[in-house]
Amino acid sequence: MQPSTAAIRPRRSVLYMPGSNARAIEKARTLDADAVILDLEDSVAPDAKETARRQVADAVAAGGFGGREVVIRVNGLDSPWAEADIALAGAAGPDAVLVPKVSGPDDLERAVLLLDAAGAPSSVALWAMVETPLAILNIASIAGAARATRLTCLVLGLNDLAKETRARFVPGRAPMLPWIVAALTAARAHGLDVIDGVYNRLDDEAGFRAECEEGRDLGLDGKTLIHPSQIAAANAVFAPSAAELDDARTIAALFDLPENAGKGAVAHNGRMVERLHADMARRVIALADAIARRG
Repeated sequence: MQPSTAAIRPRRSVLYMPGSNARAIEKARTLDADAVILDLEDSVAPDAKETARRQVADAVAAGGFGGREVVIRVNGLDSPWAEADIALAGAAGPDAVLVPKVSGPDDLERAVLLLDAAGAPSSVALWAMVETPLAILNIASIAGAARATRLTCLVLGLNDLAKETRARFVPGRAPMLPWIVAALTAARAHGLDVIDGVYNRLDDEAGFRAECEEGRDLGLDGKTLIHPSQIAAANAVFAPSAAELDDARTIAALFDLPENAGKGAVAHNGRMVERLHADMARRVIALADAIARRG
């Protein structure tokens, strides 16, 4: 099930920002990322959890992030901080709450109960980290819980999966492709977006761009980032190129012509294009329009 083109929101660049760093949160309001994840989990030391929680909740409630999507990553549901994290996050009203280490639909159901108890508006979505072997084994049921929960997006956590499986990071990520494709397929079956995992090196621009291109070609919607210097490349790679957009507009226009109203396929630049190609073209156009609206 594909989401309506009217619901498309660009998620090319999704930047993690430590919730304990007030300056970083302030800077997030000015960066050209499509989304920012204000993190209460991995980047925050145990003795800073409470301060970070309040700081993030206050920042989200204050607003000022413009067209950027604002997500709060809470601590794992089995941690001593999760319930307080979700309570404050739900009350603050971000665009989404990202739950780490989701291993089955029960985790999503529990997170929704906590959000509801916090009085979170219905507009607050759930995002789920896919970062455990159990999550990969249960990925169909996790994605399938979207109708009964607030789930709208999966985020790949390949570092944690590498740790748990002992798979190695190699160019092309061959050991990880089965996980990525499994998550992508399950997500698309239930109308969800999927964001790629982070690239761990900051001194390898060519490698980062190549991994973005690989993710884009697999069908992922964007990439999680660990530094603002990665935003521009992710935005460029995951956006339609000028040539792609021109071709999409041409194909969509072909099927809008009265003489093609009853046709299932038409000729275009030496090839036959079908109505499914017109649907694909309209999604490209809708994504480009959404990017333009985000500013």
